[in-house]
Amino acid sequence: MQIELELLAPAKNKDIGIAAIDCGADAVYIAGPAFGARESAGNPISDIAELVVYARRFRAKVYMTVNTILYDTELEQAERIIRQAYDAGCDAIIIQDLAILKMTLPPVKLFASTQTNIRSVEQAVFLESLGFERLILARELSLAQIAEIKEAVNVDLEAFVHGALCVSYSGQCYLSQRLAGRSANRGACAQACRSLYTLTDNNGKVLQKNTPLLSLKDLNLSNRIPQLVQAGITSFKIEGRLKNSSYIKNTVKLYREQIDAFLAADPRYTRASLGNVYGGFVPNPAVTFNRGYTPLFIEGSRGRWQSTDGAKYLGEPIGKVIESSKNKQGFLQFTYVVNRNAGAGSPITNGDGLCFVSPTGEISGARANHCAGKTVTTTERINIPVKSKIYRNYNILFEKELDKNMPQRLIPVKLTLENNRITASYPAQESSANTYTCSISLPENPAPASNIDLARKNLFAQLSKTTGIFKFELTRIAEEMILPFLPIARINELRRELAGKISAQIAASVKQETTPGKTPAAKADRSHPVPPQAGHLTYLANCSNKLSALLYQEKGVKETDPAYEVAPVPEAELMRTKYCIKYELGICPNYRQTAKDDPEYINKIKGSKLCEPLFLLNGTNKLQLKFDCARCEMLIIG
Repeated sequence: MQIELELLAPAKNKDIGIAAIDCGADAVYIAGPAFGARESAGNPISDIAELVVYARRFRAKVYMTVNTILYDTELEQAERIIRQAYDAGCDAIIIQDLAILKMTLPPVKLFASTQTNIRSVEQAVFLESLGFERLILARELSLAQIAEIKEAVNVDLEAFVHGALCVSYSGQCYLSQRLAGRSANRGACAQACRSLYTLTDNNGKVLQKNTPLLSLKDLNLSNRIPQLVQAGITSFKIEGRLKNSSYIKNTVKLYREQIDAFLAADPRYTRASLGNVYGGFVPNPAVTFNRGYTPLFIEGSRGRWQSTDGAKYLGEPIGKVIESSKNKQGFLQFTYVVNRNAGAGSPITNGDGLCFVSPTGEISGARANHCAGKTVTTTERINIPVKSKIYRNYNILFEKELDKNMPQRLIPVKLTLENNRITASYPAQESSANTYTCSISLPENPAPASNIDLARKNLFAQLSKTTGIFKFELTRIAEEMILPFLPIARINELRRELAGKISAQIAASVKQETTPGKTPAAKADRSHPVPPQAGHLTYLANCSNKLSALLYQEKGVKETDPAYEVAPVPEAELMRTKYCIKYELGICPNYRQTAKDDPEYINKIKGSKLCEPLFLLNGTNKLQLKFDCARCEMLIIG
């Protein structure tokens, strides 16, 4: 039996979800009216129901997020929304707050959000023991750590492969709550990690000034699909429920192509929905939003993860300003030279959005209004120094290509004509063993064709066409069959009739799979024993309501603490992260163990006379840094 691999895309709204499915997503995840971990990306249940109907055409799935922590006063509303999502046809609910496991729910699958901070075997086994059918792993894991978790559990594993990275372990960040009174665990993150900070030591010595020291590059694992599959991942998740349609189309098609290339090379696996993607634009991850890319810790080794020039999207590197002035109207006019090593694509075009980084690090932007060779006039009255780096953060030619050259998602259907019946077969993928069939009869007692060659030609030509979402191909006509005389219009009617019958068959098969009748997944405890470490799972046992505290107590967690949002603690651990500022600055004491042949790096460590602890300053806020070198983690203390 083949293993299904799922490409999972984010959807800010119904229309973006449909665009993701058209570009090849096997599933989409979307927020409902509340508790979706993105305050500005909620959706009415009616829109989600429409998205489900569209997804069902390809047997694609829709997951709804209810992945914030909940207060006692919100439990009833959360339960009602989950019931509405189930009635709308959602295939699963992604949750953070374990109080949901104590609710009386319909038989809908529950997935443990990455907000539940799944980064060890003990954590994974504990969550599996509660009945989750899928675990969404922490982004910071290596391939070896993923494989270790897969060996220990019997549920599906999902991993993020692309998009923005939280600097903190997900679900464990209270920095936004501390600085802005906006909880990341409540969907209101102020993105404090993207702010500028000044780094000082205990004597006030400034080490870095006004720098996005906590802002990470974006994740990109598009070239590591085979390794992730081997480690045990079956769902590949793209981040971006606040991203626009261009980003979603571009990124989904990129990963569709990568996953399809893997499927074509390994018949043990198949895709998790129907339909192949044909034609369309060529994806380019450099030209839609990103902060630069990193594989993070996937190989089990560190790299430079900080988005050095800025926390926002600078864009494609184009070149440098060699002349800068203003025209008669006072608008910026500059001449540039292309940086040969930047990998820039087309020259700057009228309508492009541009970003400039000055030699001293100031960032500014403008829109290209008139281009004459390498001289560009913009729409802004600003000054840009010579030698400023130029980036393009809005590529108007690519945006137009996305609009006019969308791919077609079509289900390939093979047809045979035998015994006066047209039989259709359509697998989940062309190499898949899971094949569905249906057939229709030709008109009764038709007159035999007088011109056999013309009749065959018309049948092959008219039946081998695309109708709706089906790409038909007549592959065989039985040799013994007496070909009937059928007008071309009648053959086309037969093809359309067959398309309708296949659509109904797909809808019926999906309905049968989603018919209620089993105990909710969250209620069916697994046979795995709760691990001994469960009594010390303080990473999860921070409770915002009485139901979650009760669940922990029933599972052997004797001590639970109130969530930070409920009871803020002075000098609390606001963040724990795999990212390390010392490593970024080249003063990590552990680095000497792996850089014995790098004297310059070691000398930098020896020469750094810092009076610790180190602090991050942001306005009136002062945050202390601590370094848990035994675990290779950095802590931020409020």
